Amino acid sequence: MSATVGKSSPQTGAHAVVQNAVVKNAVDPARRPDVLLRVRREEGHELSAWWMVGAFVGVSAAVIVLLSFVPGGA
Repeated sequence: MSATVGKSSPQTGAHAVVQNAVVKNAVDPARRPDVLLRVRREEGHELSAWWMVGAFVGVSAAVIVLLSFVPGGA
């Protein structure tokens, strides 16, 4: 494989998408329109681990409640 130095056009479609997104939104790449779930938070602002613990407990409780409606259980 050989690389061409100084060529300005992208090599693949993925490179073209990234190049267009970076050129259009050079301010903050995390807020590009093709990025759906990524959020850039302020420095030092982190999600509390208790939200993940609560989500696990809530989903587990919901699964147990839904499985109690399945006939043939013990």
